[in-house]
Amino acid sequence: MDITIVIVNYRVKYFLEQTLRSVMEATQGLRAEVIVIDNASGDDSIAFSRERFPEVTFIENKDNVGFARANNQGIMMARGKYTLILNPDTIVTEKCIKGSIAHMEDNEHCGAIGLRMVDGNGRFLPESKRAFPTPWVAFCKIFGLSKLFPRSPHFAKYHLRYLSDREKHVVDILSGAYMLCRTSMLQSIGGLDEDFFMYGEDIDLSFRLNRDGYQNWFLPLDMIHYKGESTKKGTMQYVRIFYEAMLIFYRKHFPRYSAVAYPIIKAGVYVRAGMAMLNRLIINPFRKKEDKRLNQPWVIISNDAKQAAAMTGINRYSEQLPAQGKSQVLLDDGCMTYGQIVDYISSHSRKGLEYHILARRHGRMISPKM
Repeated sequence: MDITIVIVNYRVKYFLEQTLRSVMEATQGLRAEVIVIDNASGDDSIAFSRERFPEVTFIENKDNVGFARANNQGIMMARGKYTLILNPDTIVTEKCIKGSIAHMEDNEHCGAIGLRMVDGNGRFLPESKRAFPTPWVAFCKIFGLSKLFPRSPHFAKYHLRYLSDREKHVVDILSGAYMLCRTSMLQSIGGLDEDFFMYGEDIDLSFRLNRDGYQNWFLPLDMIHYKGESTKKGTMQYVRIFYEAMLIFYRKHFPRYSAVAYPIIKAGVYVRAGMAMLNRLIINPFRKKEDKRLNQPWVIISNDAKQAAAMTGINRYSEQLPAQGKSQVLLDDGCMTYGQIVDYISSHSRKGLEYHILARRHGRMISPKM
């Protein structure tokens, strides 16, 4: 078996189905197995996907056991030479999978590989490559110095913005949305640390690999990550869970910094939670409501635009992408491969364009904000 792909699902039924379709396309020619662990979604995610992907192994947990523990269920079953930890709200391509494996084959000291992630509209996600969150790095991140000086190696180490996202680099931390590792190594260290319920486990794994003499590589191969559709970013609960994960990381790896790190992290929780509350209670109510998308100008990229419009209820559209201005763009997966879709979104990304994918098999539109 060349590769095992482990996906933990939680209430992202249509995103999961799209991810699995992209995985099947991306692994053609490889001996691959896919394991999906559902963390008690409480919907019909698994029944929906099992019917469409009989070749996939599905595990249904009765409780939400957390991201790390659920991933470990798949990791310990893995039979592939390599194991890919993959989020259920992603689109990967053949270049992603085969490029990662080729790089791993050529670099015996490579511990993990991450990719150039873009969001559903093609914008680069800076969490694709990060530095270890030392107390100084965490301080700059929490209190906004990294945003004020985004290209500074001194202030902006958290997201390593001074390193080109179009070149490959050895970095400290990779995102758990896509991490390719050697299965034997991953199993020998016990997989992800289950003390992390959600968030932080990728930082911990990256740290342990680096500590053991491995290199973590960022490769400029584009993939789409819808960025946490199963969580509500910006809520106080998200802020609390994320920064509590940072506290677990510090207690484990930097106990000597506890006197310095703990107050910084706890202050960050209150600052970020306060900002989230301000945004929700004061700013959001005064934001202009967005026009209904189906009544906006649309561009349909399809070999049967008329049928695609009828399936989705789009009223007016063109088949040519405008050079400027705002447009909603629909890409038809019935006539485009996922590799073509990712390339199109990445190469045509600009302000004012919002991308959607028509899942022609059931006529549903997959959008960044569903």
